[in-house]
Amino acid sequence: MTDIQRAVALLRQGELVALPTETVYGLGADALNPDAVAKIFAAKGRPSDHPLIVHLADAEALTTWARDIPKDAIALARAFWPGPLTLILKKEEGVPDIVTGGQDTVGLRVPNHPIALQLLRAFGSGLAAPSANRFGRISPTTAEHVRQELGDRVPLILDGGPCQVGLESTILDLSRGVPVILRPGAIGADDIARVIGRRPRLRDEDAKASTDAPRVSGALAAHYAPRTPLELVHGASLASRVREGDAVLARVPQPAGLPANVLWIEAPADAAAYGHDLYARLRALDSAACRRILVETPPTRADWSAVIDRLGRAAVGSGADEET
Repeated sequence: MTDIQRAVALLRQGELVALPTETVYGLGADALNPDAVAKIFAAKGRPSDHPLIVHLADAEALTTWARDIPKDAIALARAFWPGPLTLILKKEEGVPDIVTGGQDTVGLRVPNHPIALQLLRAFGSGLAAPSANRFGRISPTTAEHVRQELGDRVPLILDGGPCQVGLESTILDLSRGVPVILRPGAIGADDIARVIGRRPRLRDEDAKASTDAPRVSGALAAHYAPRTPLELVHGASLASRVREGDAVLARVPQPAGLPANVLWIEAPADAAAYGHDLYARLRALDSAACRRILVETPPTRADWSAVIDRLGRAAVGSGADEET
C-alpha cells in the first residue's frame, strides 16, 4: 500500500493526516465528517469557533462547497489555483458548521503541491486542513516540524519536503460584494487587481473593510508565535539593544563587539526568500534556549506585508506557555 493509499484509508476512517502544501504543512481531515474535523481541534488545542480552510482538488469543486459564487471568484480561481489564495464565499448548506465556525461563509483553496493534489484527487472530496502545529505556535514548513509539534497526535505525516512558499495563503473575502484581504500572503492586492479590475481593500487599513468581516484562520492578534519572548526592533537601534543571551534575526551581518553568547542569524533581504525561511528560522531561534529573540523590523513596502503581519502576531503571542 502506498502512502497516498494509506492516507486515503485513514481519512475515510475519520482519522487525521498531515500533508504538505506550497504554503505550510496542513493537518487534514474529511471536511464533511464533523467527528473527524473535531479531532483537528483536539490535536491542535484550537478553539472550536475558529473556521478552517477547505482544500479542494480543483476549481470545479467550488459549486459543491459554495453558493452565489461571484464572477470574480471564478476569474481568480482560474488565475491563481492551484496556488496560495483562499477565497471566502457563502457556504453551501451541506458544509458542517464545525468547519466554518458556525458562520455562513467558507474558506476554499486548491493547494499547489503534487502530493496534496494527489491525495485530494484520490480522496475525492475536500479536506479541512489548518496548519499542522499547536494552536498559536509557529507553522510547520517541513515534515519534521510536524513531528516535533504533534508527535503521535497525527497517525500519518506525508513528507513532501520543505514548503515552497513558507507562509500561509492570502485570504480574500468575496462574500460581501466588495473584495477584502483578510490575511496577506504571497498573492498581493496588485496581483488580485490585475485579474478582477479593482483593488481589494485591506482589513487592517480600512475600518469599513473590518466591519462584520468573517472570522478567518490566522487573524488573531497573537499567532505564529515562539515560546521565547520576541521583540521587533528598528535596524538603526538593533545592535545597541542586544544583550547577553539574546538571539537576533536581521537582514544585515552581525556587527563586531557583541557579547560572545549572542546567536545572530542573517536573513535574506528579498521579501519572498525571507518569508520562505521565516518559520524555520524562528524555530531555530526558539530552540536555542536564548533569553529573548530580537527581530529587525521589516521594510514597510507592500511586498513585505505578509512577513510584517506574521511577525507582528508572533511578537504579541510570544513568551506564553504552550497550550495543552
